[in-house]
Amino acid sequence: MLDIIKAVIIGIVEGLTEFLPISSTGHIDLVSQLVKINQPAAFMAMFEYVIQFGAILAVVLLYFNKLNPWSPQKNHDQRQATWVLWAKVVVAVLPSVVIGLPLNDFMDEHLHKPLVVASMLILYGILFIVIENIFKNRAPKISKLADLSFQTALFIGLFQALSIVPGTSRSGATILGAIILGTSRYVATEFSFFLAIPTMVGVSILKIGKFLLQGNAFTGAQRAILATGMIVSFLVAVVSIKWLLKFVQTHDFKPFGWYRIALGLVVLLVLFL
Repeated sequence: MLDIIKAVIIGIVEGLTEFLPISSTGHIDLVSQLVKINQPAAFMAMFEYVIQFGAILAVVLLYFNKLNPWSPQKNHDQRQATWVLWAKVVVAVLPSVVIGLPLNDFMDEHLHKPLVVASMLILYGILFIVIENIFKNRAPKISKLADLSFQTALFIGLFQALSIVPGTSRSGATILGAIILGTSRYVATEFSFFLAIPTMVGVSILKIGKFLLQGNAFTGAQRAILATGMIVSFLVAVVSIKWLLKFVQTHDFKPFGWYRIALGLVVLLVLFL
């Protein structure tokens, strides 16, 4: 029962942080140091990634009609536009496949460390503040998803590939890159949501496959822990997504930058003291 409660806590953290540009993996790594679930390391290495699938389902729910090319509510042109959007998402996810897959095991083994997480939190926190200050008086060149070119989508995908380093934030790198490339904050945020779907589905399949191929099998307790974490992350992510979309319409991302810097400094302080 205690492990289920801990899975709820981690699920809340995941749902809150998956789509905010503050690094869900970094937060889960840090929280897992405090809230240790009594399960083997192989299961936890899988759990901390696959739990994100619950948050991804929140995007599917909230954007089901927009992302569904077979929706009866759409005419021919709207269906075509949906297919084009999915094509851009596929193009954008390619860098993560090409760069992330070969480096996956290395990153898991060497970079899931509090010092790395803290450093990336601070570095990208500074970048958010600097970029927002640079672009504060510039009107975005791309204010609609339909205006996003395939080339721009590919470059955004290259920024997402940077998030293989824990503490970077997949959504953070994607949003930051999109803003640099001239999108509005709203377009950058929405595209980061859509890009998360194939990215995290792929990661979930990879992690579950690796877990099973290593000779492991899910126990009843592990199924309950994983299901609990995913359900909680899904519910919390629905609220988090709706809040973020409202926030970016009237605010910039500098508060997230300051938060990242503060959290990173706290982690460094704890590590060194």
